Amino acid sequence: MSRTLRGAIALAGAAALSLGAVATTGAAEPAAAQGEVRIGLLLPESKTTRYEKFDRPYIEAKIKELAPDAQIDYYNAAESATTQQQQVNTALAKGDKVLILDAVDAKSIQSSVQKARDAGVKVVAYDRLAQGPVDAYVSYDNRKVGELQGRALLDALGDKAGSGEIVMHNGSPTDPNAAEFKAGAHAVLDGKVKIGKEYDTPNWDPNNANQQMSGAISSLGKDRIVGVYSANDGLAAGIATALKAAGMNVPLTGQDAQLDAIQRILLGTQTITVEKPYKPEADIAATMAVNLAEGKPIPSDLTPTTVTSGSGQKVPASLLTPVVVDKSNIKDTVVKDGLYTVQEICTPAYAAACEKAGLQ
Repeated sequence: MSRTLRGAIALAGAAALSLGAVATTGAAEPAAAQGEVRIGLLLPESKTTRYEKFDRPYIEAKIKELAPDAQIDYYNAAESATTQQQQVNTALAKGDKVLILDAVDAKSIQSSVQKARDAGVKVVAYDRLAQGPVDAYVSYDNRKVGELQGRALLDALGDKAGSGEIVMHNGSPTDPNAAEFKAGAHAVLDGKVKIGKEYDTPNWDPNNANQQMSGAISSLGKDRIVGVYSANDGLAAGIATALKAAGMNVPLTGQDAQLDAIQRILLGTQTITVEKPYKPEADIAATMAVNLAEGKPIPSDLTPTTVTSGSGQKVPASLLTPVVVDKSNIKDTVVKDGLYTVQEICTPAYAAACEKAGLQ
């Protein structure tokens, strides 16, 4: 079935000029006709490779599989909470019946979620739990992610866990997932390691993480740092660069199974990442959205649990299980799951490491 988006409307004003802010076409369109499946897909940014390479095409393909004539209006907020609020306004004006929303800022988007509710538009929170009257939520068990990262770091440290200090790089303070990763990691690490420095990193910016890590090395001394907790692979990229510049190679965690992270794992400059397969999450979000757009209830097996948002709402939810990826199981995780081929991973610079890891 066609994955092509029909129709496109440019965003008004500043939102249209924002880097990566993408909407669908031309002149104003009438509100959705009765019975039409029209869904707005609002993703937070394009700096992280997952959103354009995986989330968007998987969600759009599943929507088209379930509702071939569906209209999909796509927006990318380019890390701007203000732009995303404007994009919600545009989606409501265009007649979208359901929004799949991955919030840039879970708190500031609350008024937009309420505006959607007031307009009779349903909201599926995707990957991050937005505040406000959200109708359904799909993500991974984010506290479990942090626990897996913390456990992997302890395992990699072994006897060195008590001989020095670790540095913690948490995610963006505006991302509710980051708080859960952090809580899960602390639940495992507290009392077992000494945390020399700990940072929250606005916008999940690798450049900020690089500067934070460089500052930690200068402050603590490279001989005192035995390991680094990084909440995701983007941060890990900046951290790894700082470690390399200081002549250091210590255990380093990550998350999202980005291609560059898999390659760092093969080289030994990153210890693990946490894979959260995108397709199951995307398929569930699309199924939720199509059901809501068609006026049907979401099947109960898609929302087996309930979560509480930062604004106190009880939201029906699907929380999937994450997986730790290290050098030993790359083929059985990211390759098997279709994220990357062996050829994509094992470019000439990594061929020797791939052969040593049995990745052929």
